[in-house]
Amino acid sequence: MRLIPAIDLLGGRCVRLLQGDFGAETRYAVDPQDLLTRYRDFGADWLHVVDLDGARNGSPDGSAGNRAIIASLVARGALKLQTGGGLRDAEAVAGVLTAGASRAIVGSAAVTDPAAVRAWLGHFGAQRLALAFDVRLDESGAPRVATHGWQEQSPVSLWDAVGAFAAEGLKHVLCTDVSRDGALTGPNVALYREAVRRFPQIEWQASGGIRDAADLHALADAGAAGAISGKALLEDLIPVEDLKPFLPNA
Repeated sequence: MRLIPAIDLLGGRCVRLLQGDFGAETRYAVDPQDLLTRYRDFGADWLHVVDLDGARNGSPDGSAGNRAIIASLVARGALKLQTGGGLRDAEAVAGVLTAGASRAIVGSAAVTDPAAVRAWLGHFGAQRLALAFDVRLDESGAPRVATHGWQEQSPVSLWDAVGAFAAEGLKHVLCTDVSRDGALTGPNVALYREAVRRFPQIEWQASGGIRDAADLHALADAGAAGAISGKALLEDLIPVEDLKPFLPNA
């Protein structure tokens, strides 16, 4: 399993949200370029960057500051970037890929316009797109997908949402349990184990709740291909030595 450090950008600043709530924001006085250097030196080969303004507004067009930061990170060529936030049409997806991102992250559109996203998979290729599904568990424990920067809750289950792309060669899915995101309460290992059982052909990226090396080992044992970590890395909660088994260049 690969550890993928995360940088979330809001108003040009590095932040973390608690459980997807834009009103529960923690700002970090750190430069994204310094973070990239730090994570590269740890041994990471990928960086996950989210334009939260784009995710909230539905388009990256209104977040020029974030886009400039992402472009500068790409230009370094030090790590491969996967990036998303408001990529809800083919032009926006093409824009981040043309700018040099190795992979575009598509979220809400995969639920609201799956036919279009199936076409994008064919056009851009399954290796260059990852679908991001942010879920909340309902009363029965079923994962239901949230959209539009976590602000809207859909009745669509994670399993149905992913199943809609099963015949399209979908390769990468990033799944976040919103209730654990930024909370440092541990990841929903059972969710990812079930995801791998249902769709073993997909390389699942687990996001939300990671707090220590034991969580990383548990996700690896569950079959996750990647683990996204933001807050635990920003706050130096995991010793670098404990991260090395999950960093390809360590």
